[in-house]
Amino acid sequence: MVYWKGEKFWVGKIIDHPEIMTQGETLEELEENIVDAYRLMISNK
Repeated sequence: MVYWKGEKFWVGKIIDHPEIMTQGETLEELEENIVDAYRLMISNK
């Protein structure tokens, strides 16, 4: 995962799946959101 701090939120994406991108108010929330987004993507295949 690569992530950066925007003006209000942390933003991140999975390097191997750049289409999976999300945000969170904290790094912890960002990590939770990116895991949820990844799980959602693999469950829809």
